[in-house]
Amino acid sequence: MNITDIRIRRTYQDARLRAVVSVTIDNDLAIHDIKVIEGPQRLFVAMPSRRDESGIYRDIAHPISPQARKELEDAVLTRYQDHLRQSQITELGSALSASSVPGMGTPEVPIAHPDRSPFVLH
Repeated sequence: MNITDIRIRRTYQDARLRAVVSVTIDNDLAIHDIKVIEGPQRLFVAMPSRRDESGIYRDIAHPISPQARKELEDAVLTRYQDHLRQSQITELGSALSASSVPGMGTPEVPIAHPDRSPFVLH
């Protein structure tokens, strides 16, 4: 399995659901609605599913082997963490705009007063 693209479609902060992700495999197969969920111990990946007639959720698509599941989960969680870091950097950059931080904008040039002598420290 060659994971060729992982896209974070949407992130959430309010509930256990943290993100909805799409994964492309071998540039040939896309799997949408993969979820990143905050569990009691750690984040985990839930494959797209739907509820059957008895009310039980069944995966629509999922890795067959434990190795494939680990590879997919590791790749999705790594991409999710990268996305969070990039979002934090972007938010920090916005918060530190030149207009909001003293000394970070256009330097103030003192006004010259021809009737005053310059102040000199000795």
